[in-house]
Amino acid sequence: MKSTEILNKIKTFLGEEKIEQEETQLEESQEKVELAQAKLDNGTILEAEAFEAGNEIFIVTEDERVAMPVGEYMMEDGQMLVVSEEGIIGEIKAQEAEEEVEAEEEEMAYVSKEEFNSAVEEIKGMINELKDKKEEMAEVEEQVKQELSETPATEPITHNPEAKEKFKVRFGQNRKETALDRVMKKLTNN
Repeated sequence: MKSTEILNKIKTFLGEEKIEQEETQLEESQEKVELAQAKLDNGTILEAEAFEAGNEIFIVTEDERVAMPVGEYMMEDGQMLVVSEEGIIGEIKAQEAEEEVEAEEEEMAYVSKEEFNSAVEEIKGMINELKDKKEEMAEVEEQVKQELSETPATEPITHNPEAKEKFKVRFGQNRKETALDRVMKKLTNN
């Protein structure tokens, strides 16, 4: 018998061949699942089995796939992707609904001529109040300047480097003078 045949018989006997067959079947089944890809408006590549609510969604990087964080994301095709749980699609909203809301907000932004005129009058009143307060602050500032000019200035501090006292070290009188004492004595006598 050849060595490969012997090896196959041993594998069969030990049950390793079944394990290898199961692994190859798992790999083949994993390869059959094709994932859909889409891009966000910023160019990030997303991957999911299908872009529907409840499916898992991942961010594709060079090295690995990362679960999509919770939040709302604008897709390249104009749809809004909502991730409710980390890595799970909550829902996908169409852009049309948001455009309708924006159009309604724009319609509500118009005001009548009376409302506009009353707002202008309120703003003019506020401007006049600010002018009055500015005048009051100018008066207070003038009073403070006058008070400060009336107070006498303090005498300036002068530095006199010649009035420096010499450092004196006192030694014990009844003890023998050491080398340190002699050094200190010479330093202080200069």
